[in-house]
Amino acid sequence: MNTASDTRAKRNVTVLVLAQAVLGAQMPMIFTIGGLAGQSLATNPCFATLPISMIVLGSMLSATPVSAVMQKYGRKVGFFMGAFAGAVGALIAAYGLQIGSFPILLIGSLITGMYMSAQGFYRFAAADTASDEYRPKAISYVMAGGLLAAVIGPQLGNYSSFAFGAIPFVGTYLAVAGLNLVGCWLFLLLDIPRPPVPSVDAPRGRTRLELLTTPRIAVAVITAMVSYALMNLVMTSTPLAVVGCGVGGATEVPSYLTNLIPEGTAREQFQFIAGYVVTGHVLAMYIPSFFTGHLIARFGVEKIVATGLLILAIAGGVALQGVQLENFFIALILLGIGWNFGFIGATAMLASSHEPHERGRMQGMNDLIVFGGVTFASLSSGGLMNCSGGTAQEGWTAVNMAMAPFLVLAGGALLWLALRPKDDA
Repeated sequence: MNTASDTRAKRNVTVLVLAQAVLGAQMPMIFTIGGLAGQSLATNPCFATLPISMIVLGSMLSATPVSAVMQKYGRKVGFFMGAFAGAVGALIAAYGLQIGSFPILLIGSLITGMYMSAQGFYRFAAADTASDEYRPKAISYVMAGGLLAAVIGPQLGNYSSFAFGAIPFVGTYLAVAGLNLVGCWLFLLLDIPRPPVPSVDAPRGRTRLELLTTPRIAVAVITAMVSYALMNLVMTSTPLAVVGCGVGGATEVPSYLTNLIPEGTAREQFQFIAGYVVTGHVLAMYIPSFFTGHLIARFGVEKIVATGLLILAIAGGVALQGVQLENFFIALILLGIGWNFGFIGATAMLASSHEPHERGRMQGMNDLIVFGGVTFASLSSGGLMNCSGGTAQEGWTAVNMAMAPFLVLAGGALLWLALRPKDDA
């Protein structure tokens, strides 16, 4: 494909950037308040982050079916399905909070996971009509659409949390439903051809096992999974850690934030602060996307992925130095940058490693594995945070220490690929 065809690709990127900004705002909203909502209903504090875990589980379970629908009926149908599920799931979750039912909150969260799965395919959709030269940039630009979502999401979550009577967080889930119903119409503007029906003699491509045992694909999947899982592990625990350390007196509100948060109880004030921390984190996830694609084109995808893993390790080191708000802000900003380099790099590596007729099979399988790892991380997050020590600070330490073995796994896989002969990768 030559660059002359990138006019269509740039149009699609514009639509997907807007979708990432509007519809994507729901993810930082839910991730900011999900653990706190769970904590308000769960009888066991170890299960506080289970609503977030159920979203990721729903994403994992729906990744392969959503990919198959897109392969057969086109991207638009899959994206509309995701937005509809996001609205329905949010309404069910709001009802669960309204009646004080933790199981219903979890059911709504599980259904919401289908939206998260569909959103994960935005990056692949950006690559569908792009030339080889434009593909890394297209993926990067679409991820950059999360920049506006990073500003809108946590703040809308903060101010909608107490907007529905005396029951916290119901308003946030209602706002999430509204975003899905309004934003889904953007997909009508997409111009991505429906995949052609394969003829009898069309190439069937590699089997799933053959794809996964291709060295470059295997490393792309591993590094994407580790980058996303570790980001989720730490981000999921962050609101609990900020509130827990703040309300317990280990963290103080710095003067530069006192004018930005409303008066209220200590818990309410630190919930607002947690929203600002998550905002900084999500901004850091997406701002680098404006140049990540250019860096990949200049230095090579392997070096960018390696840099991302290194930054994730530094983020964990900063978090272990203390629980002052400055530590939270710096660690979460580094966590976002590390995720950006690692995940976008791994996505670009994968997109260039399979044929178009293998797309539905490979991309669905990739997201199944990636979100399987993210589900495990999310489930582990609440247990490590609330049940691995006597204080919030001890739990936060356990969360960040847990990053180490997975960083070793991803770094080892990347090194293994670099040492292999180029024609065998």
